Amino acid sequence: MIRINDDITLQDWELSESFMRASGPGGQNVNKVSTAVELRFEAARSPSLTPDVKARLKKIAGRKWTKEGAIIVTAEKHRLQLMNRELAEEKLAEMIRAALIAPKRRIKTRPTLASKKRRLETKTKRAVVKSLRGTPDHE
Repeated sequence: MIRINDDITLQDWELSESFMRASGPGGQNVNKVSTAVELRFEAARSPSLTPDVKARLKKIAGRKWTKEGAIIVTAEKHRLQLMNRELAEEKLAEMIRAALIAPKRRIKTRPTLASKKRRLETKTKRAVVKSLRGTPDHE
């Protein structure tokens, strides 16, 4: 069971984990012990997440989101299986916390009259500068 915040906790049936050998350095230990963790969260079937949160979570997860609607998080930073398990759970929790925050709606604003005038004045000044760069007339 993973606790996301006061309202949301992920149940054990939503999560499954598998262990594999980690890549990278680790000496003799790396070839013998399966310390890397692959945590699978059934996000699409989760009753604790609203459809809006699931949509945002799908966008945040990106390539970690599978066709079946699951999120796969891997962790192989540490040499201990327990630490990698905690790291994977924390990665998943951070992803879900980020999806819980709804983005603010953008409110359209119009430019003020003064800013329009300033813009036009700078355009005319610039036009004058550029016109003076041309070759002089021989009249």
